[in-house]
This record gives sequence, C-alpha cells and structure tokens, in this order.
Amino acid sequence: MTPSMLPALLSLSPFDLLYYAATLCALYLLYKVSSLYLRKKKLERVFSAFPGPKRHWLYGNAHELKLDGTYLSTVSGYAKQYDYAFPLWLGNFYASLVIYDPEYVKAILSRPDPKDNFFYSFITPWIGKGLLVLSGQKWFQHRKLLTPGFHYDVLKPYVRIMSDCANVMLDKWDRLVQDKKKIELFHHVSLMTLDTIMKCAFSYDSNCQLDSENIYIKAVYELSELVEYRSRCFPYHNDVIFHLSPHGFRFRRALRIAHGHTDKVIKLRKESLKQETELEKIKQKRHLDFLDILLCAKDENGQGLSDEDLRAEVDTFMFEGHDTTASGVSWTLYTLGKYPEHQEKCREEIREVLGERTIVEWEDLGKLPYTTMCIKESMRLYPPVPAVGRKLKEPITFFDGRSLPKGSDIFLNIYCMNRSPIMWDNPEVFDPLRFSPDNASKRHSHMYVPFSAGSRNCIGQNFAMNEMKVALALTLPRFELSMDPDNEPLKTPQLVLRSVNGIHIYLKKIKKAL
Repeated sequence: MTPSMLPALLSLSPFDLLYYAATLCALYLLYKVSSLYLRKKKLERVFSAFPGPKRHWLYGNAHELKLDGTYLSTVSGYAKQYDYAFPLWLGNFYASLVIYDPEYVKAILSRPDPKDNFFYSFITPWIGKGLLVLSGQKWFQHRKLLTPGFHYDVLKPYVRIMSDCANVMLDKWDRLVQDKKKIELFHHVSLMTLDTIMKCAFSYDSNCQLDSENIYIKAVYELSELVEYRSRCFPYHNDVIFHLSPHGFRFRRALRIAHGHTDKVIKLRKESLKQETELEKIKQKRHLDFLDILLCAKDENGQGLSDEDLRAEVDTFMFEGHDTTASGVSWTLYTLGKYPEHQEKCREEIREVLGERTIVEWEDLGKLPYTTMCIKESMRLYPPVPAVGRKLKEPITFFDGRSLPKGSDIFLNIYCMNRSPIMWDNPEVFDPLRFSPDNASKRHSHMYVPFSAGSRNCIGQNFAMNEMKVALALTLPRFELSMDPDNEPLKTPQLVLRSVNGIHIYLKKIKKAL
C-alpha cells in the first residue's frame, strides 16, 4: 500500500472495509487451496510409477502409523506388498518414497544428496546445522575439519574411559539386584552412554549415572518423541500451528534444557583453554578430545568454526554420540537375553580375552569376533537408526527404469531392508554367522548399512562399535541376562529405535569361580 492510497481507504465506510478485507481473505484462501491442490497433483505425478498403499482422503497413510509400537510392523507390511519402494503419504500434501532394496539404496547413498527434507527441518531447532543436516561445500568443510577427531590415535584412550563408565553402570546393577532382579534397560544404558560421550568427547564429568532424574536425558527423550510425532501429524508440518500448540510448548521447554546443557559444556571448556591455545599443551594434561579439535580446527584460510557452528556440532554429537549407541547396546543386550546360547558363546569368548580383568584395552577389541558378529546381527534386527532421509539434488533413474525428479524426498528404510525375506534367508531368525567374513563377502555392498554408507556415512561409527563391544565385554562376565516373557518390548522409531514400554530384562549375578 502506498501513502497516496491511505486517504481513499480512510474515506471508506466500515461496511466497505469489511467487504474488502473479506475479499482479500477469500483470495488468499483460494490461493492457498489452489497451491495445495497443485502440490497434491504434482506429487501424484511424481510417484505415479510407484504403486503404494491406499490412502485416506484427508490423512493419507498417517492415521495408520501409530505410536503404540505397531508403526514398524505396518510399514514392513507395506514393504512386503511392493517391489523395491512405495510412496508414503502424510496427509495429502506431503509424500516421500520409502526404499528398501540394496540397488535403490546404493543409487541414493552413492550421491551427495542433502538431508534437508521436511523431517530433518524438525530436528534443526534442536541440533542446529551441524554435520548431520549440513549439505554442499559447508558439509564438506565440516567433515574435513572433524575427521581427525575420529582417528584411531584419538579413539584409543577412550576405551579405558568407556570401561570406567560401563563399570559404574554395572556396579549400580549389583546394588539393584539385591532388591529386585528385573530392570528397564534403556534408561540405564542411556545414562552410561551419556557419561561416556561427556568424558570421552568433552572431558566433562557430569556424574549423570548417579543422577537417576537426569534432566538432559529426559529432554532428549521428549525432543525425540515430539519430532517423530510432528512428522506424522500433518497439521504440525506448519511451523506456526506447531509452535502455538501444547506440543510446541513442550518442545521449546525441552529445547532450553538441552541447549543449556550444551552451553555449559562449551563455556567451561573455553574458560579452561584460555591459557592453552596449543594442542600439545592440551595433550600433556589429558587425552585429546572431540571438543579440543572443534575449538582448535582451522580450514585452509585459517578460519575456525563460528560460535553457531560450534554449538551445532556439539549438540549433534551430544545427541548422536549417546542416544544411537544406547539403542545399539540396549537392543543387543536384550537380544542376547532372548537367545541364551549365543550369550554364553560371547561370555566364553570374552573370558578367554579378558580373564578376570574389568578394564578393556584397545588391543582386546579385535579379539572378540563372535561378540562382534552378535552385535551386527542385533543391529540387523534392531537397527539403532531405522531410517535415513534424503532430498534429491538432481533427478535419478533407478535400475528398473523408474525415475524421480529433482527435489523428491526419499526415506531409506533400513528396518524393512534388514527384515526382507527377499534379501535375507529366515530374516526373523537371530543368526550371527550371517556376519562371518565368508558370508559377509558374498553380500550386496548396500544390503546392510547400519551406519549408512557413501560419503555421508556415520563419522562416529568406530566410536560406537568400540563402545558396544566394551559394554558387552564387561556386562556378560558379571551378569546372566534373560528376557521378560510377559513384557515384550514394543519397537518404535523416535529418531533412534526405542520401545514404547521400555526394554525389560532379568539380571542374575554370576559368581566368580573360587
């Protein structure tokens, strides 16, 4: 509106003003409805070559994706009906192609497509634009700067710290078993992995394992649940609607707790490094950690990370470094409790390597082949990250001739692929020998990708595998695990694989031989 129009507007009667306002609102509403209609028709054209489950006129498929532990079985049921891929509709104005075939997965992961689809946009307020969600040249720069933080020279001293943190958890279990024999696993393991990442990556002693009411862990649980819920509740795809809702209020409250935790860690480290600007001086005091590398990293122009980038990377690794590993450890312990014959084989192997030691050394990690195979088989059945998203930067044509245009959203459903009867013989059977060197060499390169693959694979996968091995190597000689047949876990994806009702196991202390 120009200044010359103001007198004309002021001269209008209230009725005329109301009429013009109503007309503008009607035109805006017509524009929005037309845009949504055109978006729906475009998506239908994009996915026309991919048959999929029938969708509701309003909800799409969202109403069938429940938070009661049936989500994964529902999606797996769809996957058995359609070859290679199918579109999944959340409402009628957003759809993504769900893929679960190794050739499709290879075609996607061999490209540098970004993770900026709508799902990752819901995580960004929490973890910022760090390595998980960055793309393009900035992602490449961050990856290059952070890679030294995962060199084996950096990872080696972490193994003893992992052992110490695992022993704190196991000592707690010793005391708990005096009163009761059943525990909920995921919460205990989450505290242990948080303790580990804080001490290894940030040299920060949070004492979180002795604080059963840890507010950061609770905030992470709530944020994970809300992000997943928002992705399935299509009115919440709109930022304004979500932020005005009670769920938006809960999200912001949990966000303040998580960011406050991160800010405290960064502030303390910056203060401790004011007089220590050289890495060699840091090494003399303690092991080099991830935060040291973040604070001291420089690119070829001598530029380090900005405060915003630093915060994003710390938030990313604070979450990724403990929650995904907690899922992997918890489900592996549950699986071994379910299959005691494999548990005993692992225990025998561990005893041969460790003897009576309660500290795992770096050299021990390569001497546990059967335990490692059990971890991998557990991650096949219970992948810590059940799905990975991508947005196509360029058009793609798959091996069967079907195509997708630039801008299409894709979800690689790792859970469905890992349980596909086409890919795996007896996929529901727990068989660690699938991962023997001979069998693994015969498998399609992208049939098993628990840490993703290609240039955007998980930078911390060696750290995670080391921690899982340490946790099992120290747990199994001390406790015999058995599942609770009356309380089967109900799997649900909440960024990582969790259970709606927790993961409950029975513990029995193993007496040392005299």
